[in-house]
Amino acid sequence: MTDRQELPILVIYTGGTIGMRGSERGLVAAGDFGSRMTNALALLPPGRQGSLPEYVVWESPHPIDSSSATPADWAALAELIARRHQDYAGFVVLHGTDTLAWCASSLAFQLQGLAKPVIVTGSQKPLGVEGSDALDNLEASLKFAARAELREVCVSFGGHLMRGCRTRKWYTQDALGFESPNWPLLGEMVDHAPVIYAARCHDTSGAPRFECLTDPAPVVLRLVLWPGIRARDVDRWLNDDQIRGVVIECWGSGNLPEDDALLGVLARASAEGKVMTAVSQCPFGAVHLGTYASGRILQDIGILSADDMTPEAAHSKLTHLLAGELTPQALRQRFLTPLVGERGAFTA
Repeated sequence: MTDRQELPILVIYTGGTIGMRGSERGLVAAGDFGSRMTNALALLPPGRQGSLPEYVVWESPHPIDSSSATPADWAALAELIARRHQDYAGFVVLHGTDTLAWCASSLAFQLQGLAKPVIVTGSQKPLGVEGSDALDNLEASLKFAARAELREVCVSFGGHLMRGCRTRKWYTQDALGFESPNWPLLGEMVDHAPVIYAARCHDTSGAPRFECLTDPAPVVLRLVLWPGIRARDVDRWLNDDQIRGVVIECWGSGNLPEDDALLGVLARASAEGKVMTAVSQCPFGAVHLGTYASGRILQDIGILSADDMTPEAAHSKLTHLLAGELTPQALRQRFLTPLVGERGAFTA
């Protein structure tokens, strides 16, 4: 068996800003990324070049803007990583920033029990343009992907390493790009060298449990509350047999309007078998459905608490579990159980 240290990193280029080029219509997804990446990394000082791991680039034949990405794209990514899991020391996924957190969350649930790092990254500006953050993100991601103690899907961006299923896009242009509201950094770059905070990383054991999504993925609706939301509109959205799950983005610790008609719509959807979960619109903190009377009603009609999960993680997890054709009881139990470190407060 080949020693892991002798294996290269597989860099998977899907598209996104990092590989875009200008056109008459503005920036567009472009190919030939491998040679451009090699040329860019050659501009690093010799010492930093020398500390890079060996890598191989796989380029999508159809690079896309990530605003067009779908669960089918992330299922194909998961299948590629699962198929080549033994052939590489780690993986770097180059992805557009708009749905990068969605991609990372989806991969985390599809690739449970990872024995190697999967690092998802991109950039706010294309590789090679003045002031781009792309080269720094590439360097950091390659170095993080070579660290054997990492055994989960992570996001590397702006010098920070974050748990993939805890990450959200936070800034439209700032080089930091992303934040991890309810989990501390897993690592960071210090003087261009990767530092890992092992106690914060996900502890995996046993064989990998790869469960890649099938196409089409179950339909899960994202329902964001706003003042004045009308029950009849929600009823119209939920009155679709193809919808199997709903992520309700509530206020505060899990509140919603005291509207009997709206509660009736949600109760009926739950009774019909649609699996619903509540997350908070607040980025920091968790939902506590028993704190206020309006939140307790959600518990009474069978809506699950997503605790401190991000909307991206809650949506991805619900999609993943619904695809598994579990019994209702087993699905509820698995949703409420941390599977990849996606929920639950950090304790030092």
